[in-house]
Amino acid sequence: MVATAALDDKLTAARTASIALAQASTSQKNAGLEAIARAVEEGAARILPANELDLANGRENDMSQGLQDRLRLDESRLAGLAAATRDIIALPDPVGTVLRGSTLPNGLQLTQVRVPFGVVGAIYEARPNVTIDIAALALKSGNAVVLRGGSAAENTNRVLVELIQGALASVGLPADAVQTIDEFGREGATQLMQARGLVDVLIPRGSANLIDTVVRESKVPVIETGAGVVHLFLDKTADEAMATEIAVNSKVQRPSVCNALETLLVETGAAERLLPPVLKALADNGVTIHGDDRTRELYPDAVPVTDDDWSTEHMSLDLSVKVVDDLDEALEHIRTYSTHHTESIVTNDMATANRFLAEVDSAVVMVNASTRFTDGGEFGFGAEVGISTQKLHARGPMGLPELTSTKWIVRGEGQVRG
Repeated sequence: MVATAALDDKLTAARTASIALAQASTSQKNAGLEAIARAVEEGAARILPANELDLANGRENDMSQGLQDRLRLDESRLAGLAAATRDIIALPDPVGTVLRGSTLPNGLQLTQVRVPFGVVGAIYEARPNVTIDIAALALKSGNAVVLRGGSAAENTNRVLVELIQGALASVGLPADAVQTIDEFGREGATQLMQARGLVDVLIPRGSANLIDTVVRESKVPVIETGAGVVHLFLDKTADEAMATEIAVNSKVQRPSVCNALETLLVETGAAERLLPPVLKALADNGVTIHGDDRTRELYPDAVPVTDDDWSTEHMSLDLSVKVVDDLDEALEHIRTYSTHHTESIVTNDMATANRFLAEVDSAVVMVNASTRFTDGGEFGFGAEVGISTQKLHARGPMGLPELTSTKWIVRGEGQVRG
């Protein structure tokens, strides 16, 4: 009960802070963002030792290499977080944006405007960069945020939140606008999911299991972000050099993230031409190829693919590869195994490209581009809260507008309804 009361106090403080934050001017919020960026840059001496402690604990607990990569911070990544925070300063403030309006025949003036959600909850795993990203986006969109970053990054997140709170207070914004509840463990996460009335929306980021748990157990409305079983389809017209470069970039640049390639589909009419050079390039970059029978005929170094591989987000240098008869089979495979995150096609056929774009039901669908571009920063949104794979309110990379709701402003001169 003591823990429950203490967590309720934090949530109540966040609710109070959200009221003040919703009235803050754009210049005040931007000053807070600049203070956070400086705190990240100047706080490396506190952040990095805490992060190394979390990494040491992770290694001791056999954390996967992919999760260790997500957890790791260094000087370069801290500089990137500070830069991403400053990028948000330059973005338009969504709060107060007029979406539409009209004047009724009776003279009532209607205006629909963007407003903050209020209190945003975030549950995520081993991703201290998310702590900064979400705090910065929440601040610019006028929201308080309650963070549950998980035990794997608890030491890092504690330091980051302390720095953020100090930065906010230094410019006259409420420090309670950013809270961490990591100290309450799993029970705290459960209570956060049940905190309807104190928390307005919940955003999970992490494994498919974490996201499924939050969606299933939460009483607070959830914006579902998804695991990334991401597909790339090479059709019979695909250019070899382009296909190779896109496949390697999609898989190798950072294999632990949700927009990294997990399954490569190759049309049979191009398999003999494309598979050997594309898979050799991937293997030369350390990728283990999990191939079906037709793939292994053309590339004997592949290990046999399993049924589970098709639905696995490897988050490592492992890639599932299948030869398909045609576009129809590729689309059917994607419909069966996709997590509706990102899918891409390499083709020189406009009709094939257009059909792929029309029929693939994912948050982001690409033609002749690396799947690694599915990212709020790359899309010009600044940092991102996550990549939504649902269809309500927000879909794809979530930036500032996706952290707002709307309300209707009605101005009258004494009108009554007859």
